[in-house]
Amino acid sequence: MVSSRSPKHTLFTRFAALAKAMAHPLRLELLEQLAQGERSVQRLADRVGTPVANASQHLRHLHGAGLVTARREEKYVVYALADAAVLELLAALRRVSERSDATVREVVQGYFAERDAMEALTRGELIARYREGLVTVLDVRPEDEYELAHLPGAVNIPLEQLGTRLAQLDRSHDIVAYCRGPYCVLSYEAVELLRGRGFKVRRLEDGLPEWRLAGLPVASGPAAKR
Repeated sequence: MVSSRSPKHTLFTRFAALAKAMAHPLRLELLEQLAQGERSVQRLADRVGTPVANASQHLRHLHGAGLVTARREEKYVVYALADAAVLELLAALRRVSERSDATVREVVQGYFAERDAMEALTRGELIARYREGLVTVLDVRPEDEYELAHLPGAVNIPLEQLGTRLAQLDRSHDIVAYCRGPYCVLSYEAVELLRGRGFKVRRLEDGLPEWRLAGLPVASGPAAKR
């Protein structure tokens, strides 16, 4: 029902409700996970480290705000991002926070920069290197996330397996590592490990969601056995 107050007030009230629905760190973590692809409540709860009941409650808030969709698959409820606009909203939140919040800048320039001070590779630069055929794109996310969606041709070696699977990487190639997004520590730790073992490696500037948001192609399915 439309309020008797001005239409603008009605709209701003609804915008505020949407912002409130996002205003919890666990909900932002859940959205980051769903940016990789659709997931069951059980899998989401496991990935963000919270009980299923708690994850389900937060997901209901996101669903009520129209940020995620839900469908039933046998005995499971499976969630997904509502559309690409949610990715745009998360990206805008990150940019504004980095510009205006001193604590955010401190964490980004401290924790993240300490692990990789080298400038990250842009998507355009990666595409150019793809064409040269002298780059290995390394996806260091867990296997289930890779199977949902990944950069075409990417090799999947989850971070926790990387130290024991170095022989699968071609040392004559430059390596570009990526994971869930700009604040995903997996790619930072992968770069740190590989540089310590003598590999030529850089990070992609962001991750799979931003690649997809840019309209670039993605692939799905399990990694080829190597």
